[in-house]
Parts: sequence; C-alpha cells; structure tokens
Amino acid sequence: MKKIITLAITLLTFALVGQSQTKISIDDAAKHLGEVVTICDRVYSGRFIENSKTQPTLLNMGAAFPNHKLTILINFEDRKNFTGKPEDTYAGKTVCVTGKVIDYKGKPEIIVAKESELIIQGNEGGGGDIRPDDISNFNNYNFDE
Repeated sequence: MKKIITLAITLLTFALVGQSQTKISIDDAAKHLGEVVTICDRVYSGRFIENSKTQPTLLNMGAAFPNHKLTILINFEDRKNFTGKPEDTYAGKTVCVTGKVIDYKGKPEIIVAKESELIIQGNEGGGGDIRPDDISNFNNYNFDE
C-alpha cells in the first residue's frame, strides 16, 4: 500500500510539473503555437469593438496595431470578469499574460477569460506608466506656471 501511495504522489508531481507554463519572449510567441506560455511585454493599444457581431476586446502587445507582435483577445461574455474596461486598464502598461498561443490570421494570439490571466508589472498603482492620454495632456501642459 505504501508503494502505491508513493507512486501516486510521484506521478501527480510529474503531472503538475509538466503543466507549468514557460515564460518566453514575445518575439518567440509564433514558435510556441498550441503551448501554454507566459509572455511579458507592453500593451501598446487596446480596443473594444462594440460594433462587431462578437464584440471582442483586443489588446495589442509589443507594438501598436497593425505592427503588434501578439494580440490578447477578451471575448464579450468575459468582459464582466474584469474590473473596469480592459482596453483602458492595460493600455500603456507592462503586462504578463498566461495562456495558450494560437494563430489568428498569421499573428500569435492568446485568449483570456479572467483578470488573473493578465498581471500588470511594476508600478501597479499606475503612477509610473505612460498612457496615450498622458501624452496629449503633456502636450497641453503649461511649464511656465
């Protein structure tokens, strides 16, 4: 009986280790299609396409659309699992995303369904990250005051 329990624990340990995610560079995402990985990079732009039939939210990592290196897709029915609007929350932030890499029209994509699959890195309070709105506000700032 003791041998069976030891064997079961050993097999369970190997199964759990085998399911762990690999952290990869965003530039290598296309080489890992079908694999569950973690990728950390900046979200350059995001958009909720509410006029579309499926109403997806798209977050573009690595560069702004159309030069992005990875798309994070949040399906409409999963938006409720996020605090705030994902396209605003993550824009301009460095984020780590964990999920299965798929190909969508020649670009790597990861579909996420909940906030825990996207982790903001660094300054979680938001004070140190530049968002697109900050640039326009910066241009209007009067430095002479």
